[in-house]
Amino acid sequence: MSAAHDFEIFLVTAPGLEAALCAEARERHFREPKVVKGGVTVQGGWPEVWRANLELRGASRVLARIAEFRAMHVAQLDKRSHKVAWGEVLRADVPFSVEAACKASRIYHEGAAAQRITKAIQDTVGAPVSKDAEVVVKARIDDDLCTISIDTSGESLHKRGHKQAVAKAPMRENLAALFLRQCGFDGSEPVVDPMCGSGTFVIEAAEIAAGLKPGRSRRFAFEQLATFDSPAWSRLRGNPEKREPSVRFFGSDRDAGAVAMSRANAERAGVAALTVFKQQAISDLTPPDGPGLVIVNPPYGTRIGDRKQLNALYRALGQTLLARFSGWRVGVITNEVPLAEATGLPFAPPGEPVSHGGLRVRLFLTPPLG
Repeated sequence: MSAAHDFEIFLVTAPGLEAALCAEARERHFREPKVVKGGVTVQGGWPEVWRANLELRGASRVLARIAEFRAMHVAQLDKRSHKVAWGEVLRADVPFSVEAACKASRIYHEGAAAQRITKAIQDTVGAPVSKDAEVVVKARIDDDLCTISIDTSGESLHKRGHKQAVAKAPMRENLAALFLRQCGFDGSEPVVDPMCGSGTFVIEAAEIAAGLKPGRSRRFAFEQLATFDSPAWSRLRGNPEKREPSVRFFGSDRDAGAVAMSRANAERAGVAALTVFKQQAISDLTPPDGPGLVIVNPPYGTRIGDRKQLNALYRALGQTLLARFSGWRVGVITNEVPLAEATGLPFAPPGEPVSHGGLRVRLFLTPPLG
């Protein structure tokens, strides 16, 4: 499989956010983006794999689908795995591991399936096996169809590489980026997060406005593959071109530690000059020059906090925004409709549920407040 050869690339995201990721992939000029369960497929070669890891904010990982065949039993899996051109993708000197998932198939033993594919790779390439390997081969056997993919990302893509400090129950960066997109944010308006935690929404918004690539500060598993072209990758990364947006991005939190954390994270991300963080209660919140977007991921009932206190918190948030943020849109991420309703804000019907930290949360979004 040469760098010029096109194949299917699977962009993984949280179920419920596939359409938002598809819109991002289309905007970034990836070819033939299609929504599928748990992500988006696009067509391309290895340069597109590298670019997806570097540029897409909403993906959690990028899988290169390198082979597909039918396998009714393990002997057939063994035989057909040996015919995959592993040497075109994997290097003999780089450790690998294999993960298998079986669904509605005659091959149902995932451990046995992974073992056969591991042996085929060792027989073909001779690479060492390690359970901690950065290069992971993923086999999915669904209705007797075996799809072989390489996880080209390594660590989940929400780990941008410049955020060390995180708050309790943090919002993952890739989810934050897609929620911002669902709110209609395109980088041209101010954003306010009055419960900013470690600053994820504010920093993502500033990076989007500045045109910074989300993967600019980290390494990827594809750098360990036989298909990797270091000079081409250097050209693709290029020199970071940072736009100077005319708007600023604001976070506040009643916890001084969260504010310090947010400032440190913004500094590492290179957006300290575009962001303002301050310690304050919801009741002290005032709008900057706007209008723009208020986006907030408050505590949930099953996450942090007591139910009565939560109702009071959501009510105070809604009252403050209704009184002071005329013309602003508000996005609230929460797991319970009654909590959203406690704000008294005029939400449109919520979006699809999204898995966040094991909970099913939804984005509740208002039109511009009157």
